[in-house]
Parts: sequence; C-alpha cells; structure tokens
Amino acid sequence: MKVIDQTVKQLEDEVKKFKPNSKEDEIGWVSEVRDGVVVLNGLNNVSYGEIVEFESGTQAMIIDLWKDRVGGIVLGEYIHIKFGAVAKATGRVLSVAVSEDVLGRVVDPLLQPKDGGKKIVAKTYQPLEKIAPGVVYRKSVTVPMQTGIKAIDGLIAVGRGQRELIIGDRGTGKTTIGIDTIINQKKEDVICVYCAIGQKQSNVAATVELLRQNKALDYTVVVAASASESATLQYLAPYSACAVAEYFMAKGKDVLVIYDDLTKHAWAYRQISLILRRPAGREAYPGDVFYLHSRLLERACRLDPKYGGGSITALPIIETLEGDVSAYIPTNVISITDGQIFLETELFNSGMRPAINVGISVSRVAGNAQTKAMKQVAGKLKLDLAQYREMAAFSQFESDLDATTKSFLNRGSKMTQLLKQGKNKPLDLASQVAVFWAGVNGHLDEVPVNDIEKFEEKFVKDLQSRGKVLLGRINKNKILDKEDEKELAKFVKDNLS
Repeated sequence: MKVIDQTVKQLEDEVKKFKPNSKEDEIGWVSEVRDGVVVLNGLNNVSYGEIVEFESGTQAMIIDLWKDRVGGIVLGEYIHIKFGAVAKATGRVLSVAVSEDVLGRVVDPLLQPKDGGKKIVAKTYQPLEKIAPGVVYRKSVTVPMQTGIKAIDGLIAVGRGQRELIIGDRGTGKTTIGIDTIINQKKEDVICVYCAIGQKQSNVAATVELLRQNKALDYTVVVAASASESATLQYLAPYSACAVAEYFMAKGKDVLVIYDDLTKHAWAYRQISLILRRPAGREAYPGDVFYLHSRLLERACRLDPKYGGGSITALPIIETLEGDVSAYIPTNVISITDGQIFLETELFNSGMRPAINVGISVSRVAGNAQTKAMKQVAGKLKLDLAQYREMAAFSQFESDLDATTKSFLNRGSKMTQLLKQGKNKPLDLASQVAVFWAGVNGHLDEVPVNDIEKFEEKFVKDLQSRGKVLLGRINKNKILDKEDEKELAKFVKDNLS
C-alpha cells in the first residue's frame, strides 16, 4: 500500500507540473488583393504594425484595422497571393537587421542589398516604427552641422539634432544641397543616411557614383525605393532609413539623414490609403497624412550625454509646384520642422546658385548652432542682404541716390556674389569665415562684381596652400582673433594685387 501511495503522489506531482506546449495561432484568410495591399478576415487580435505570414513565406505588415477585417501592405511580391490564402499572425513588429556592415552599401527598405554585394549580417534588429525620445532624454541643439555651403552655414545655420526642411520647385538644386552636405562630413565624424524615395534608378545610380568619387560612400548608407518599385516599399523607405540612423545614434554617433523626397512618400501613402478605401480628405490625402511625417521627423533629436549623447539631424526635401508653399504637404512639413531652406526658380535661372531665398529661409535654432568665428563675420549679414534686395528693387526707379545708399547697394551686390558656390564644392568652416571676412570688412568694395568669383577661387586656393596653419587654427578654435585677422588681411591684399 505504501508503494502505491508513493506512486500516486508522484503522479499527482507530475500532473501539477505539466504545462501543455500547444499554442493557439491567430489564423486569417485573404479576402482581397489589390496592388501590393491585402485585406484579411479572421485576424481578430492582431495589432497595428504586426507582421503576418502567408504559406508561401511572404510577409505583410498590418496598417489598417476595421471591426471585421484588417488591411496590410505586402513586403515583397504580391502576385502569387490569391483569394482565400491563409495568413498567420506572428506577434512581431516589422524590424530591419542592422550592423556596421551597412555602411557604404545601397539597400532596399528591408535592408536587402541592391548593389550586388554580400548580405548584411545582423548585429541587432531595429523596429521601423518607434516612439520618439521624450523631452527628458533630449539636449538643446548647440553643435553646428557644417553643410559646407556658405549661404546656409553663414546665414541660416543647421545644428546637430535639428530638422531643417529643404523646399523648392523641381530642378532648383534641392538634392544637390543634401549631397553636398554629405560630402562635407568627410572630416566631421558624422554617419550619413541618404534615403531616395520614388526616384529613377538612373538618378540613384548617379548619386551613388558621385558619393563614391568624392570618397563619401564609406560613411554613407543609401536606402533606395525607386519609382519602379511598389508604393509599399516607397512608404517604408524613410522609416527604414530612420531605423538605421537610430542604430548609430544609440552608439553615441552623430547621424545625418536626407529624405529625398517626402512629397513622393506622401503620394505612395495616398495610393495605399485609397486602395484600402480610407476616406479621402484635402487633395485626396487621408486624414492622418500629417501624422505620417510628424512621427518620422520627431525621431530626429540630440540625446543628452546621460542617454548616449548621439544625434540625428534630418534634412527632409519637399517639392513644390510653381513655388506654392501653401499646398497641403508643404504646409504640413513646414509646421513640423525647425526651419526651412527655400529655393527659388527665378534665382536659379538668374545664375544665383545655390538658389536660396535668404528673406524667407529660416532656422529656428539660428545662432545657437553657429560657431563664434561665423557669428563674428556673418552676424548681421542675413538682415543686410534682405534689406539689400528690397532697396535694390526700389533703386531701379530712383535716379538720385545718396552716397550711403550707393555704398550699401555696392556692398550688398558683392556679398550676394560671394554667396554663389559651385556644385559639389563644399567649403570647410575656416575657408567660409575667411571669404565672409573679406566681404563684410569692405576689402572687396572696389572689386568689379564680375570679378568676385575669380577673386574668391584664387583667395581660397592660396589659403589652402600657403595658409594651412591659419585655416587649421580657425577650424580648431572656432574663433577669429586679431592675429588671425591680420594674417587674413595680408592674404586678401596679395590676391587683390
């Protein structure tokens, strides 16, 4: 009896310890397939952003939740998905595999190689959708992000952790500003992510080749969803680029992200939303199109050193039609960002390149992200140039001008010429400071307007050959002292003779 009692007790203990391994799967089926978008029934417990998997291995991400059905975007080919196909919820959110191997590569939004290179080995998985860091984790934007473009670094100023919009009509040089900024990060220890949305593959290939020629591809990741690819991949591209940037920011790195461009991103989202039969609002966009870009751009920030100290600087690009900044998407993104660089077709056609309208371009970070050296030479320049443009327009109708006005107009015309800059020729901080110093101190007042560009080219070359020590000192100290000014005066005099 004793043996039987012990056996019974052991059996009871085993029964209590037993835990069934069976798992209940959430299973649904396809009720509609349309142009990269699927509608599924039977998935009652899935959440927004969750991945569902079909029997073929293809996956989809849920982006639409209704009472009796859900909508998802297919991640890959959708042609083989038929009515009635079974889909299983995975309980995972969409993430991409990231590691340092992604640097120097051209990838699609799912971080699969597009350059024919080896597959990227994952060190960690970064979610595409992530809540932006709160105020407690952030630090004020005070460190400059040197673009290498005089008109921006001197008059507008972009800081690390800022969101500065580049806006203008087609063919005004928006992409050029982004690419030049990437090229200028060679000595700045900044990781760059270039996100191409809805562009021609030939344009993307030309951009990659340009970065390679300028030795900028080594510290750059190109995330591309070309015009020939599905709207779903174009929709995911900027979030994927931001996930890559967050991986490096978490390591304490400063990261620059160029979204080129968010107009096409909004078009892709509108296409998906209309296929899902969401109610259309202004310009046929769905009601949550503002949230589309705000949740992306809010992820750009500068972290407090206590939380890693990295930063993401976002330069989103928006294309306008006939300079109309009051259209739906431009006004949305202007209200989200910390300022805008506005490019004008008229200025571009008149030979003023970069074609930046100084009057309505603004940075809400402003002088906080400028070095002392730049503030010394370009502090009042923006206001003076805005006044110059107005005065120049009125002076056309006035025959008699006093000496002060003539002097102001003369100086303004020279400074306007100094703001011109060649394509893919970014300048370091010290060279920019030297050029501005020569202009604002009146050394170029007697130089004919047509000779200003020649003087600048000669002056900068001379500084970079004979004045390396001077340039190095200004770049290091970020300030212009009296001894530096004396040396600059000698260089100006030598190049004017």
